Amino acid sequence: MQHLGDPDGREELLVLRALKLGDLLVSVPGIKALRRAFPEHRLILAMPGWLEPIIDLVPGVDALLPTPGLDHPLPLPAGRIDTAVNFHGNGPESRGALELLQARRRIGHASPGWDGPEWRDDINERERWARLVREHGYEADAADVAIDVPETPSVRPGAAVLHVGAFYGSREWPVERFGAVARAMIEEGREVVFSGSAKERPRALAAAEAAGASESAVLAGELDLSGFAALIADASVVVSADTGAAHLATAYRRPSVVIFGPAEPRHWGPPADGPHVVLTDESLRVGDTFGSEPDPALLAVTVDDVLEAVDGLTARRD
Repeated sequence: MQHLGDPDGREELLVLRALKLGDLLVSVPGIKALRRAFPEHRLILAMPGWLEPIIDLVPGVDALLPTPGLDHPLPLPAGRIDTAVNFHGNGPESRGALELLQARRRIGHASPGWDGPEWRDDINERERWARLVREHGYEADAADVAIDVPETPSVRPGAAVLHVGAFYGSREWPVERFGAVARAMIEEGREVVFSGSAKERPRALAAAEAAGASESAVLAGELDLSGFAALIADASVVVSADTGAAHLATAYRRPSVVIFGPAEPRHWGPPADGPHVVLTDESLRVGDTFGSEPDPALLAVTVDDVLEAVDGLTARRD
């Protein structure tokens, strides 16, 4: 993956999406649609630099403009970008950042100075960005979620991956429940590993201890982002809260059990036609996405619920 650098002679199309891993992956159908619609353009993503190993796997992306957020203007001269695309949202910050580029063409939702479809709150995120591209006159398929597999193979091919972490406490399913799920799966003869970030390694270690697994099963904090993607791409099943791990399982069509708390599955959940099971109790949802305490909708999911879902996915594959 190239960083932006100087123009290479092609007209340039820039997509702003300065968010996290899951946000990147739900925008993949829209990004791929833009690639098809503008085959001669240099396609640039303005996203956080730490996502580069995954951006490398998105077909058709030519360059990355590392963009940690919207606190500062994009470091580009006015008039350089031919087509500016707002996949970040529809607020004044993202619109303003792109308006400063003075691009010849803008692709975004309807707002002052912007043509396009009206923003809808009640829509799945993959469909949101595919719809935006369609409404601007180009073909797009919200189901076109696939990304490439990393060249480096999985460190534990075929393992069941329990992703114990989440960015906010509102999405943290209790660690002892992860341990109980892992213990049952190990007793069935499955290889189980525990993934997460370095910050989440203590949770992963606690889950492994509760499961009676060795520390060698704990991969949290040991894999870079490419290695993590490879792990998910070759997993037998993934158990996770609504996190980037779940969205990677969607991208690779790996069987997954996704435990939802504050977010609504209809907006952020996996495709209904994939090998995925969503578990939650929407009647109990508080919906505090950035909260520090697990959402009651998440806590309503039991160990038996997860094991039953895993067994169902296994039976479906058999």
